[in-house]
Amino acid sequence: MKKYLFLFVGLALAAAVTIADAATMVPPGNRNSVQPDIPGASSRRTQATNTTFQAKYRKVYALLQNDADLRAKIRKAAAAYGIDPMHIVGAIVGEHTYNVDAYDRLQTYYVKAISYLSSKLTFAYDGEDVSDFIQRPEFKKCAAMHDSYDLWECREQVWNHSFRGKTVGGEDFPNDRFGATFFQPYYAGQTFGLGQLNPLTALQMSDLVHKVSGLPELDVNDPNAVYKTIMDPDLTLPYVAATIKKSIDAYRGIAGFDISRNPGITATLYNVGNPEQRAYALKAENDKRRAAGEPEKLPEENYYGWLVNDKLDELKALF
Repeated sequence: MKKYLFLFVGLALAAAVTIADAATMVPPGNRNSVQPDIPGASSRRTQATNTTFQAKYRKVYALLQNDADLRAKIRKAAAAYGIDPMHIVGAIVGEHTYNVDAYDRLQTYYVKAISYLSSKLTFAYDGEDVSDFIQRPEFKKCAAMHDSYDLWECREQVWNHSFRGKTVGGEDFPNDRFGATFFQPYYAGQTFGLGQLNPLTALQMSDLVHKVSGLPELDVNDPNAVYKTIMDPDLTLPYVAATIKKSIDAYRGIAGFDISRNPGITATLYNVGNPEQRAYALKAENDKRRAAGEPEKLPEENYYGWLVNDKLDELKALF
């Protein structure tokens, strides 16, 4: 009898743990009935090139529609990271609708990738290479980090807390993102390639992509190789997939939400970045809501993710 009692208790505890660990499924579709405001910078950039958001959307849609090889590459990358291809499609569509125009042909991205090997690029600010900058004592706590994501996430936090917008040792540092300050050899805020990745994000995802896709690990001392990876569709799509996978895992593990069926939410996180910090913020807000007897707040899409969900049926039809 005791044997069966222990078995019953064990099964009950296992069931309780499973329920406790279960994430709330975020349903498909938009939470906002109308599209959230589009930032002025995106509107000005689009107007400056004499085009419209609708025209840019149709252009990237045509790229996907006309290139079966690209669709196959997207499917392959999505399968490797265990995500729906629509998450990758959403990131590409959002970036090329609200940031830069898509090229007409995929081949142009390959040509651009090769061009980045011909010039010497550096990751530096005011003459100081980032590889030297991260040797400063403020970054000592990051030395124990071995995974590339944790390592560069730690370094980014040190930048935000100890350097961003501050004067350190008589040197003034800009009130700007770590990536925009050190990782944009051409001009601040620039991203590249089919997935419009920035170099810092690529460096963060290096270990995961190396593990899953077998691609070479990226080295901060070789900016040219980082940019070639960002520009080459065959190399960058695994990085796009890995970035999205990180967001899905963060929201499930930290905030208790399963966003794997809502490409608009993953597109939003791809756009704004820092998924772990945002997941912690959402968890803190929902902890307060529960304590006050209020319903929990679901993750919400921004203007960029709203478009992805709004166009999802049309995009799915391509696949």
